[in-house]
Amino acid sequence: METKLEPGTAAPTFTLTDQNGKDVSLGDYAGKNVIVYFYPAAMTPGCTTEACDFRDNLNSLAEAGYQVLGVSKDAPAKNKQFQEQEHLNFPLLSDEDLAVHRAYGAYGEKKLYGKTVTGVIRSTFVLDPDGSVRLPLYNVKATGHVASLRKKLGLDA
Repeated sequence: METKLEPGTAAPTFTLTDQNGKDVSLGDYAGKNVIVYFYPAAMTPGCTTEACDFRDNLNSLAEAGYQVLGVSKDAPAKNKQFQEQEHLNFPLLSDEDLAVHRAYGAYGEKKLYGKTVTGVIRSTFVLDPDGSVRLPLYNVKATGHVASLRKKLGLDA
């Protein structure tokens, strides 16, 4: 099993390419609350549900002071297609070598239909303005995830 991040630990820094071919660094968001979520694959049912959930809640998350970054192993071109198809309004970052997934513990052994497999673990991390992990969430469900996250953050409407 990969190492999992704990609350209060420093979030691993990264620079990844977004859907437009631009480099995006975690450091670009220094001093801000950031939600970094890892999804297994663009344009699959669960990942589309989760991405659209973040899209639909982005304004209220932004009003509460949160930035959202999606991370997958997909190439930038596939993330661009995903963004355009679903009208996503936040950066989708490509981690094709899975280095950032591993640093966050979002890649490793997981149960899939009762079998143990190795792959992307659907995970979300809330990072504080100082770059520390406030809330590490592993094995999250795609459906209803943002509502659950909002509740954990005390943002219920």
